[in-house]
Amino acid sequence: MSNTMPTATGGFGDKPTITFPAPQAPEGLTVEVLVEGDGAVVSAGDNIVVHYLGQSWGGEVFDNSYDRGATIDFPIGVGAVIGGWDQGLVGQRLGSRVLLSIPPELGYGQRGVPQAGIAGGATLVFVVDLVAIK
Repeated sequence: MSNTMPTATGGFGDKPTITFPAPQAPEGLTVEVLVEGDGAVVSAGDNIVVHYLGQSWGGEVFDNSYDRGATIDFPIGVGAVIGGWDQGLVGQRLGSRVLLSIPPELGYGQRGVPQAGIAGGATLVFVVDLVAIK
C-alpha cells in the first residue's frame, strides 16, 4: 500500500478533477484538508449540506453533485452515510474542502454498488465541500 494521496484541482465550490499518483491506495481512512474553512465545526448529529465528487481509486467518477448543480444534505456521524464520511467529516469546519481516501470497510465493502459503477473492494476517493449546517 502507498502513503500517497491523490491531488484534486480547483477551489471550494469548483468541480474537482482527481489525479492518482500511485496505483495503490493508502491503508485505512486518510483525510486531507485541501481548503481550511473558517465556519462552525461539524458535529455528529448535524444535518450538513455538501457538494462532492466520488471516484474509485484509479478508476472513474461514479457520482458528483457539481454536474447536477445542487448540493445534498444528510445527517453526519450517525450512520446515515458510509463510515468514511461519518469519520472523516465530523470535526471539520464549514467552508472546508476535504479529500477522503476511504477503504472498502468504511465504504461499500466487498459487495460494492455495481449499478453505480463501484466495484466490490474498491477504495473510494471523495472531494467534499462543506457548505452549511441545516
